[in-house]
Amino acid sequence: MAIAAAPLANLSARKARLPNIVLITADDLGYGDLSSYGRADFQTPVLDRLASQGTRFTQAYAIAPVCTPTRVGLMTGRYPARTPIGLREPLTLSSEDRELGLDPAHPTLSSLLKRAGYRNGLFGKWHLGIRSEFHPNRHGFDEFFGPLSGAVDYISHSDPTGRHDLHRNGDAVRATGYLTDLIADEAVRFIRQRREPFFLNHQGTAPHSPWQRPGDPPMGPSHGPFDIGPPDRFPDMMRALDGAVGRILAALDDTGVAERTLVIFTSDNGGKQYSNMAGLARGKGHLWEGGLRVPAFVRWPSVIPSGETTRQVATTLDWTATILAAAGVPPAPSHPLDGMNLLPVLAGGEPIDRMIFWRTAQRLQQKAVRDRGWKYLRDQDREYLFDLVLDPGERSDLKGAEPEILQRLKASYALWDREMLPAVPIKRGGPA
Repeated sequence: MAIAAAPLANLSARKARLPNIVLITADDLGYGDLSSYGRADFQTPVLDRLASQGTRFTQAYAIAPVCTPTRVGLMTGRYPARTPIGLREPLTLSSEDRELGLDPAHPTLSSLLKRAGYRNGLFGKWHLGIRSEFHPNRHGFDEFFGPLSGAVDYISHSDPTGRHDLHRNGDAVRATGYLTDLIADEAVRFIRQRREPFFLNHQGTAPHSPWQRPGDPPMGPSHGPFDIGPPDRFPDMMRALDGAVGRILAALDDTGVAERTLVIFTSDNGGKQYSNMAGLARGKGHLWEGGLRVPAFVRWPSVIPSGETTRQVATTLDWTATILAAAGVPPAPSHPLDGMNLLPVLAGGEPIDRMIFWRTAQRLQQKAVRDRGWKYLRDQDREYLFDLVLDPGERSDLKGAEPEILQRLKASYALWDREMLPAVPIKRGGPA
């Protein structure tokens, strides 16, 4: 018995040393939508306090300007365009797209953590396939609660076509309440189960449209496009998001696990018409800074210093690499990561220069590469070169003044693009 018990004891001891991990992702949050990032017409005190308790990023990026490819990047840790589902910008509710999803045979952040002994929960938006073979539970999540599609009514929990879209694991469920609150309820319940180590992936839908606040009526059956609603709802949606994060953090405190929990907050892409871009150009759907640069901060008591701000350039792919590194989990050799482990920088190291690439091909044909402070952008048929250190708002095109830098970045982009899957032209309808 002693011989058999020893490996179990070693496993238990190892698991006790592993950190819990909480990733909180907002949906369509603009760079300036938190009061600590410049929003002045309402306050986000919980998120501001969380940012002050760790390290705050000023140059964090989504790896895509829309939902599905960013989520592919997070789950795989690789550029979205390496994976067929990552070519959808985003998955829609068309009959064609309803047949697609993230291949469960692909190693993912959650499946790798699962094999290492983590209990995984996803609460909120999935948007990586609605068929049962693509569900979160097929990707290493022990628990899932939320919508499978890209956008749902906060009150009725139906998608833009009127279909009900709220699920617990593999089953559709009916619930009464404001969606942001319901998602937070499930995240808090997951934490209070006190089964460690855990990975809590909170993919809230706020402040994505439809713009509805608690107590509003539902949009109605088959309500069509979501980009409608008065701007006065947006502050209340943000207050609800801030409160939801507060409840998650309180659950960590109440259960005594906050000190051994890594918490990451970010957004899946930039904001839309009611967002504050803090002077950045354009917004969601664009490879201009407003569509890509997002708020982000990380807290890990006794590991990451508090009250710090970093200029390190980071992307969605880095959260995957950082989470796996914190858990001591190596990536799958068959699918090497494209992101970098940020823990050395977060622990006080100097920022690391790197090159990052983006591509859109369906609703807009854009491509971009950032190398140090330089950014090459092709938007449809026009090319630009920006110095983001001096011009983060992308107002001054320097391609005529710096032709060598322009050509170098274009050549780098061409090499990267050849490694990716060919783009898929959009030939489909249906709301996103």
